[in-house]
Amino acid sequence: MSCLIVLLLHKDPFAEANAGDAGAAAGSKDYVHVRIQQRNGRKSLTTVQGLKKEFSYSKILKDLKKEFCCNGTVVQDTELGQVIQLQGDQRKNVSNFLVQAGIVKKEHIKIHGF
Repeated sequence: MSCLIVLLLHKDPFAEANAGDAGAAAGSKDYVHVRIQQRNGRKSLTTVQGLKKEFSYSKILKDLKKEFCCNGTVVQDTELGQVIQLQGDQRKNVSNFLVQAGIVKKEHIKIHGF
């Protein structure tokens, strides 16, 4: 049982995207990555990375929080830039919201996770 916990703690949620985009360094900027990270037990965190810099992350976050009745924040990462974090598994909701709002086309969204 403890081996399972150790394996879950060492799983890198970004490894899947980094391995797939290793050959296309210039093309990786074109995609918006929506990921899920496991927290404690059944708790999870949804991250949105790769939106264009001209968008106001705080306004998008405000609309996402209001639409899905969850809490969230914008985090500044040294490698990834600004990343939106939302509570819960909001992957499908966020991808549908971004497409309907006209922020990103559906073919430019990559959903990662379980």
